[in-house]
Amino acid sequence: MQTAAEIGLIGLAVMGENLSLNLANHGFAVSVFNRTTARTDAFIRGRARGTTISGYPTLAAFIRSLAPPRKIMLMLKAGPVVDEVIEQLLPYLEAGDILIDGGNSHYRDTKRRVVMLKGQGLHFVGCGVSGGEEGALHGPSLMPGGSKEAWPLLEPLLLPIAARLSDGSSCCSWLGPGGAGHFVKMVHNGIEYGDMQLIAESYHLITELLGLEHRQIGEIFARWNSGRLNSYLIEITAEILSFQDEDGSPLLEAILDAAAQKGTGKWTVDAALDLGIPLSLISESVFARCLSASKEQRLAAAPVFPGPGGSWSGDPRALLRDLEAALYMAKLISYGQGFQLLATASRDFSWNLDLGEVARIWRGGCIIRSAFLETISQAYAQCPELDQLLLAPHFSTTLNQAQAALRRVITAGVTAGIPAPCLCSSLQYFDGLRSSRLPANLIQAQRDYFGAHTYERTDQPRGRFFHTNWTGQGGETTSGSSKR
Repeated sequence: MQTAAEIGLIGLAVMGENLSLNLANHGFAVSVFNRTTARTDAFIRGRARGTTISGYPTLAAFIRSLAPPRKIMLMLKAGPVVDEVIEQLLPYLEAGDILIDGGNSHYRDTKRRVVMLKGQGLHFVGCGVSGGEEGALHGPSLMPGGSKEAWPLLEPLLLPIAARLSDGSSCCSWLGPGGAGHFVKMVHNGIEYGDMQLIAESYHLITELLGLEHRQIGEIFARWNSGRLNSYLIEITAEILSFQDEDGSPLLEAILDAAAQKGTGKWTVDAALDLGIPLSLISESVFARCLSASKEQRLAAAPVFPGPGGSWSGDPRALLRDLEAALYMAKLISYGQGFQLLATASRDFSWNLDLGEVARIWRGGCIIRSAFLETISQAYAQCPELDQLLLAPHFSTTLNQAQAALRRVITAGVTAGIPAPCLCSSLQYFDGLRSSRLPANLIQAQRDYFGAHTYERTDQPRGRFFHTNWTGQGGETTSGSSKR
């Protein structure tokens, strides 16, 4: 008689296949099911052959194969399909069973599912999974959250399959209730958008200003990867730039400059708007992808708007030094914005996120893994209630030292007509953050003038609001208030 499986997995696309192999490689008995049975059969005959993975043609057989309490991981496309599969599973499930959503579901959907399934005696966990195909197979960063009662049963399964840091610790940690896990994964993806755009802008500036070959640019990124910019995305950028097409030319030149997106970047921006967080750099990275996708419009506009023209004649070595510093500064600002969003969500949703732990589990396995995430972990270890990451000593010192370089890089790009929206956005945010006084007083005056929205005064305590009858024809009634 076959031993009951310790975990089941539904959905055998790239991530599902590789996660099931990862589980099997760590000695777990795994049952798998896919709606298209041909995919299940091909997987069992192919990559899963000789492993502890068993495939089943029906949900009923799949469920029977699992040891109670059943632990079922859904590796499905986010959205209605997750709810559809949950509905299909419900007749077979019993109180205490656990469903784990390992896809990129929206955190509000996860929160809803946690509540809905709890009412039926079931546990639901939204688990962010980052690392792509390689990470899923060899060790991803895992971000579980939801029904806390499920964690003691899942911990022995998830900790071993996650990426490991040099100290042996696992890049997996319980994050909090409700949609906490998927929210953290969403912000991770938003930061990923920003990182990728900043790297692309740096590549573009080097290409246009210095006219270097792709192999030479790849060597620059490889050199940067050996220093403070050390990260997975810088590492693969160096490899991509050096990769040749079949005819020996750089493959990158043959790839259309129209970036796609799956929506998690937009979700991050939406959440920032809902919570009132100035996530300007990540927002620009999302819009940059949108503009890149408008290829036909850009082709039509290029001959109409020729730009400044002329060539750049500065010191190449000085530019590269500046660009390395500018890229690092912009990345710090992006992460600072992202962690401010996490901190605000944690407070508003009562998640009690450990932000230092979030930075720690991002250090391995995930797409944005980088050396300076350790510095972020240390900053929160020294001050768990840190409200603004950029004010921590390492970050404030770095920003002060690098701001001149960032200004020079942006000046060179703007003068040459080279778009660098995220680099520019990082500087605008920095200058706004360091300004003790902004022109928002005029905005408040305008709002009060046309809509009686009131304003606060500099010579009065915060929280007291005033209204002026600017035209002499208005009254004392203010917007959303009674007459006073």
